[in-house]
Amino acid sequence: MGEMPTTEKGRLARRRIVSAAQEVVAEKGALGASLDEVGARAPASRSQLYHYFDDKNDLLLAVAEATNDLVLDGQEDLFAGLITWDGFVRWADALVSLQEQRQGQGGCPIANLLGQVGEQHEDIRAVLTGGFDRWESHIRDGLAHMVMTGELRPDTDCAWLATSTLASVQGGLTLTQARRDPTSLRRALNGALTLIATFRLTT
Repeated sequence: MGEMPTTEKGRLARRRIVSAAQEVVAEKGALGASLDEVGARAPASRSQLYHYFDDKNDLLLAVAEATNDLVLDGQEDLFAGLITWDGFVRWADALVSLQEQRQGQGGCPIANLLGQVGEQHEDIRAVLTGGFDRWESHIRDGLAHMVMTGELRPDTDCAWLATSTLASVQGGLTLTQARRDPTSLRRALNGALTLIATFRLTT
């Protein structure tokens, strides 16, 4: 791994390079992204790139970490509300609303990157898997809180429901991206909410 900066100037330079790499990967894919284009967009010299990153794969590893943060940090406020049924509904509505704004384009950035490099690069796959694990844990923790407060039945399998819900999100996003139609995500999330609702004790 390239050198991790110890100064604020260095940290800013590294973040600028990673941000530029995210843009290039989003536009051209991981395989089509070149270090020269990343350097031109950052802007950063070739020596700077190799100061912070060993090679392209090392840079893609940083892009994977940044992609996780982009997707999950963007849901932080919504995750905080996943302690009630209404919070789950707001979270689902917000995901669908975002796809409506994007006209069904983009899909899930974590899944997109996983599909491009996950089978070839084990370290990158592991980082992206960690992103999904973090996402699922927010859902699972919210469900567990609802069990604790009596909104869901004591026998609710929170781990199973969380995995099922995240799978609905990912499947819905994939179909939305393919069809350019957010209705697919809405239907998938309605199915997830309907399943969660079968464990509710309050209405």
